[in-house]
Amino acid sequence: MTTDENYKAKRKFERRVPRGDDQERLVCSDCGFIQYENPKVVVGSVVTFGDRILLCRRAIGPRIGYWTLPAGYMELNEDPETGARREAWEEARAAIQIERLLAVYSIPRISQVQLIYRASLAEPSFEAGPESQEVALFDWSEVPWKEIAFPSVHWALGHYRESRDQESFTPFSNPEGETGVY
Repeated sequence: MTTDENYKAKRKFERRVPRGDDQERLVCSDCGFIQYENPKVVVGSVVTFGDRILLCRRAIGPRIGYWTLPAGYMELNEDPETGARREAWEEARAAIQIERLLAVYSIPRISQVQLIYRASLAEPSFEAGPESQEVALFDWSEVPWKEIAFPSVHWALGHYRESRDQESFTPFSNPEGETGVY
């Protein structure tokens, strides 16, 4: 346990609205320390090789056995593009080249902000990492649409297809009325 974790573990926290705030927070009843709870940032990529798309079959929850993009939580002290490259390596042992930001999705129900990049493989070299059962390249007509893990994967694939021939475009966001809930 780090010194900071040890210090926090000894505190007596209660949920209340701190003075000068308008949100309920965890506040130490002894010293007034405020423990802020913030959204998680997910980084990932629609990775292609030619006209084929790289997908990973999940080996971990949630949605074990379903297909997803190589993506996951950013680490501390990491910039988003580095995180997207790391996630592609961890999940698919794929060295990717980030091309540009494809989309920024907001999933308030699970407190996530997702930064999804458009990326490519320099060569079709990949294999399942520890978080994937298998990894494969799919032609658009072969994508296992009924086995896609999350709504945002559907969105990202659609946004990739819509922008794939464009060098410049404004990054996409959630489709109208979509919140990422299955």
